[in-house]
Amino acid sequence: MFGVGDPNADLMFVGEAPGFHEDQQGVPFVGQAGKLLDKLLAGIGLERSDVYIANVIMCRPPGNRDPQPDEIEACESHLFRQVALIEPKVVATLGNFATKLLSGKQLGITRVHGQEQEVTLGDRRVLLYPMYHPAAALYTPAMLKVLEEDFRRLPELIGRVNTPTTEPAPVLVPEPAVQLGLF
Repeated sequence: MFGVGDPNADLMFVGEAPGFHEDQQGVPFVGQAGKLLDKLLAGIGLERSDVYIANVIMCRPPGNRDPQPDEIEACESHLFRQVALIEPKVVATLGNFATKLLSGKQLGITRVHGQEQEVTLGDRRVLLYPMYHPAAALYTPAMLKVLEEDFRRLPELIGRVNTPTTEPAPVLVPEPAVQLGLF
């Protein structure tokens, strides 16, 4: 399953793998977690059509088990190619697998959620923003508040990346006038 959304999006979400409903429909995040994602996006004034959504692996693992290292390795070039084509400013990872793969660190989502970091994905420098997967709030309702707080930071992060950093114009100091002599 390929990613979907705005091909010029400043914000890209990366989840783990297609679930049952995603596998059936060929679209990422269409089940209950997808509905919650839509609600969280609406809470910050965005719609699904404003962002790009992809997964670490492109097909559903048998029995919905965790992706195996060889499956991740087989699909990561497709994900990096999507990042290169979309050119997002911010990549929000949803859950452990996406966070570990894209950060290059084995730190779990509990330790790193909500802590942005600059990373290079392929040949593109982006702001990586780890977040809990929306499914976490479906299983543990108290997680919804954490997700909402992390989502509220997204507009600021996108704005920070989109603000050009221009150096101040040099101040020109005129040289003092020198009176020329006739002789």
